Amino acid sequence: MSTSQEMSFQRACALDDVPADQALAVTIGEYDVAIARDGEEVLAVQDLCTHAHVALSEGDVERDGGSCTIECWLHGSRFDLRTGQPSGLPATEPVATFPVEVREDGVYVDTTTTLNGATPQ
Repeated sequence: MSTSQEMSFQRACALDDVPADQALAVTIGEYDVAIARDGEEVLAVQDLCTHAHVALSEGDVERDGGSCTIECWLHGSRFDLRTGQPSGLPATEPVATFPVEVREDGVYVDTTTTLNGATPQ
């Protein structure tokens, strides 16, 4: 990995800081990010509902079959933590999803790019 690639990932938190059934709110660069776990996998999305502009990290994280979603507590829209896609109204636009690396000393997130092509707000 080149130095410029390594510099794009920033340490967000310790792995133990990420709860099993909730999201952890962190700020990385200019973005608020919600970090959640699905088993051993760690996922990161912009911590901002695309419908109502409220913190997604304040909502519930649910696992159902192969999906893992986070709920906007204000109006009930759910977002897939892997794809960012909303699964129900009133949200219609995806939330940005960010690359995550789990390293020996913590969880690292790259907010300079998105996995799903959504532009962070």
